[in-house]
Amino acid sequence: MKIMCVDDEELILNLTVSMCRELPGIDEVTGFDSAAEAIKAVKKEPPDLAILDIDMPEINGIKLAARIKEIHPDTSIIFLTGYSQYAVEAFEMHVSGYLLKPVNRDRLAEEVKYALSGKTEKSDQHIVVKTFGEFDVFVDGKVVSFARSKSKELLAYLVDRQGGSVTRAEAFSTLYEDSFYDRPMQKQFDVIVRSLKDTLTQYDIGGILDIQRGSMRVVPETFECDFYRFMAGDTDAINSYRGEYMSSYSWVDLTEGYMTSKLEDM
Repeated sequence: MKIMCVDDEELILNLTVSMCRELPGIDEVTGFDSAAEAIKAVKKEPPDLAILDIDMPEINGIKLAARIKEIHPDTSIIFLTGYSQYAVEAFEMHVSGYLLKPVNRDRLAEEVKYALSGKTEKSDQHIVVKTFGEFDVFVDGKVVSFARSKSKELLAYLVDRQGGSVTRAEAFSTLYEDSFYDRPMQKQFDVIVRSLKDTLTQYDIGGILDIQRGSMRVVPETFECDFYRFMAGDTDAINSYRGEYMSSYSWVDLTEGYMTSKLEDM
């Protein structure tokens, strides 16, 4: 696992980097005293975790975290600051952790372990589907870009169904709750399905989708998914779930409620 530390205070930066290098399972730790240089490094080789000071000149840690997430959504974020008043704004970004200076070795180890608990080495899986927080698909560690937002949502819905087949009418009624599945809307939905197929083909991952006459499904064994590991009782997946599942979509309430109740029963 790779960690990036960013802090404009050299002494604290060196201390944080040193402590991270002593943690188990960490392969590489890099330090930056400039947010701009950190952004360049993320573009070149995204880290698994970024530990960011909040109160920095030019680009503060909150803005830097947002930029890192734009470049690589799968990077976890831990904020490190001497000011507790930033806590609310930080957690609105759904970061993995928040630490107050001075840095405590044990607390840092605990937060890093939690932030990395749901991750696997990039080389282990060709296709990774992330459902905790925002929904995203990664191929060899790089996020898939969908031409149409509804095509991405359709794939998210099929992932939520865990490999179960759904008809086009069923999928349409979920994605377009207040619309009637008449002929014009059927044609519009055909465009959505075709766009999804084109995107998957572009990334050479068309095998995750199985479309038969009148129905469609994902093929769960072709990709790794945090939601599927959670349902299978995987400890790392359970520990990495923080109550948010495909947060952009309203139709997930039933699944999200089930996951919450399952956690309460553990």
